[in-house]
Amino acid sequence: MSLTADITELSIDPRTADLLFREAHTAYAFADTPVTDEQLAAIYDLVRYAPTAMNSQPLRITFVRSSEAKSRLLPLLAEGNRPKAASAPVVALLAADTDFHLHFERTLPQLPGAKDRFADDDARLQAATFNATLQAGYFIIAARAAGLDAGPMGGFDREGVDAEFFAGTTLTSVLVVNLGYVAEAGRNSRNHRLGHDEAVRIL
Repeated sequence: MSLTADITELSIDPRTADLLFREAHTAYAFADTPVTDEQLAAIYDLVRYAPTAMNSQPLRITFVRSSEAKSRLLPLLAEGNRPKAASAPVVALLAADTDFHLHFERTLPQLPGAKDRFADDDARLQAATFNATLQAGYFIIAARAAGLDAGPMGGFDREGVDAEFFAGTTLTSVLVVNLGYVAEAGRNSRNHRLGHDEAVRIL
């Protein structure tokens, strides 16, 4: 069975599907157009409703906008990522809160004692990292829904970022995402995507 990109079984219109997925590209350079606080708030308002295991919601977001904060961040990025972040109006530091379980009384009230399942530090770190990484994917799609271009970057000094921005907290960094409006020639052409027949099985 071969399925084309013209799938009609979507509940969203083609323009929205293009905006969120098919026509969206990773941004590597950004225009000077500002990103508003309202747009940043709108991103999280979508992210918080997407699913996580046991409604754990460990993602914590630090938006880096000021010149002073950027000057602290840029040396901690891989050399090739520094110009990208320097051009972005806002850089999001996505982190996992390893104390996510302390919120279960509010976020999972139907399961009393849920936090006791995460008494082990290693298990808690693993759960926090996995679910925050899942939320990082939602974050990128939500940024597109807010009309922004996103440039996720895994090339950074995690220990350095944690020491510089999250010292004395229970946060550990997961991903850095540049946000803004892509500059002319600030994105690459679309690389090949695997086809349905290559990536999907129906049993």
